[in-house]
Amino acid sequence: MSHTDPRSLQTHDTGESVELPHSHGPTTKMFIAVWIALLVATGLTVLIASIDLGALSAPIALTIATIKAVLVILFFMEIKYQTKMTMTVLLSAFFFLGLLLCLTMADYISRAWNATF
Repeated sequence: MSHTDPRSLQTHDTGESVELPHSHGPTTKMFIAVWIALLVATGLTVLIASIDLGALSAPIALTIATIKAVLVILFFMEIKYQTKMTMTVLLSAFFFLGLLLCLTMADYISRAWNATF
């Protein structure tokens, strides 16, 4: 019994093998490094929450949360190693989410809050 390369496919018509491109996926070291970065960011979030920064507390916490979300999306969901089309779809989804949030906030701040009932 011979060993065949799992990256090659045999076509049913001609019997010839077609070589698939090599994928450079994530390594175990990289997963551990990202996990440690997520742990550090979580610790930083807890530290920031215990310090009174006034109006800066929420933006700093949201920035840290965004960084953690990007790390999870890129590495654990392996979006970094996908095609450019996948990245385009992901970025367009985030663009429209941001647009939706901006329009919602524009509506929220433009309401007449001092109206009497």
